Amino acid sequence: MTLHWVLTGVALIMAGMAWLAARRQTKRLERLTESYWELRYEHGQLRARVNRLDPEQQATPAAEPPATNFIPLSSLKR
Repeated sequence: MTLHWVLTGVALIMAGMAWLAARRQTKRLERLTESYWELRYEHGQLRARVNRLDPEQQATPAAEPPATNFIPLSSLKR
């Protein structure tokens, strides 16, 4: 019977440790998410400032979507 109580106590201690670790990870995730959105905002602000200083930078070839070609199915069946 003592073994059951010892195992129960160990399980409760491990559950508490896991709960604390999950709380720490949740707080860290919140900080990282906040930092991510702050950096995205700052990036947008800096891009707007650069575009105001150098309007030619706005038209970059990477911004254009790639061209798609139409291939009829009849040509693939041959």
